[in-house]
Amino acid sequence: MHDFKFRNKELYCENVKVADVAKAVGTPFYLYSHNTLVDHLTKIQRAFAKVNPIVCFAMKSNGNLAVLKTLANYGAGFDIVSLGELNKARKIGADPKKIVFASVGKTEEEIMIALKAGILFFNVESVPELTEINRIAKRMGKIAPVALRINPDVAAATHNFITTGTLKNKFGIDLASTRKILKERKKYKHIKIIGLHIHIGSQIISAKPFINAIKKLIEFLESLRDEKNDIEYLDIGGGMGIIYKDENPQTAQNYADAILPYLEKTGLKIVMEPGRFIVGNAGIFVTKVLYLKDNGFKKFLIVDGGMNDLLRPSLYDAYHEIVTVKSTSAKTMLMDVVGPICESGDFLGRDRQLPALKNGDLLAVMSTGAYGYVMSSNYNVRCRVPEVLVKDKIFAVVKKRETYEDLLRGETVPSFLKKK
Repeated sequence: MHDFKFRNKELYCENVKVADVAKAVGTPFYLYSHNTLVDHLTKIQRAFAKVNPIVCFAMKSNGNLAVLKTLANYGAGFDIVSLGELNKARKIGADPKKIVFASVGKTEEEIMIALKAGILFFNVESVPELTEINRIAKRMGKIAPVALRINPDVAAATHNFITTGTLKNKFGIDLASTRKILKERKKYKHIKIIGLHIHIGSQIISAKPFINAIKKLIEFLESLRDEKNDIEYLDIGGGMGIIYKDENPQTAQNYADAILPYLEKTGLKIVMEPGRFIVGNAGIFVTKVLYLKDNGFKKFLIVDGGMNDLLRPSLYDAYHEIVTVKSTSAKTMLMDVVGPICESGDFLGRDRQLPALKNGDLLAVMSTGAYGYVMSSNYNVRCRVPEVLVKDKIFAVVKKRETYEDLLRGETVPSFLKKK
């Protein structure tokens, strides 16, 4: 469910007309619903209330400060993968004991600053990383809390680029190596292994892959029963899917009903890392029509938003529903919705039935709250778009549109290139 609805043939975000936002801020832009963010977070919290999980929002899906503050206000922590994300979490006053740090390539600087910040734990992805964290913690006179990210070698029915739980992927540690680490943990004198972590992929619409991975983890935990260990947390990652087109994903309650018996069996404190499930359908991308082009073979609706603004269609061939911001009864025709970028892969939607729109008409690309703005770029020297948050009847620009001065900041022409 989300709070983007049509009333009297006009698209609203909560109680604000999308067209009014466009008039105020220009196009293109991202628009988020405060109510949808809160609703999706609280659905997870209620569904899993039996185990009282720490819900760490996966910041890589949407890093806007206002979005993060909204979620923190309702009890969320954060799953981070960089120093920049840690800085954002600290900026909005996040509880460090609700921050977990993933990433297969943590730098020395990131490890040091995260240790100083007192995060809950690092999700460790390899033996060399564990060795490096131990070295840095020793130098700082600290004990670093870590969870070992296990790669359970479980396939999930999702795009190859967003599956992470098989041994052909770069993520996690195989079970045999994990067992060896635990047996040899005394040699890591400045590490405390307090958790195990799994994350098998993203946009997974069935509970079955999660159950298979958790079963493997439970078997592994039972094999450690006779060994003294300090395992306190089980981080089950994220990956819950949403509706983009005709998917039938599990609800938060369905998911909880399926896996809670297994989680309760572990007796461990549960950490979750949802991202897309919370924010995906809480945002849209709004763009303006420039031209309708007909080359005699195919029709193209050319808009002012492109692949630099919303990369998912070009990168994953991802489907996003595209609707007119003002409904019309005009006859529809088959066309591609494309942007102004000088790439054949610059499209927002292919073979869509849309009316013959004219210059200035608005389109909304739905379900773009996750992996939208965060994956945008300045390709073709284009300014990144603004982000806007709606709460009931009011809206605010929560990230300003970049200017051309912003794009030039930091660039210089060296003196040896200047004419004498």
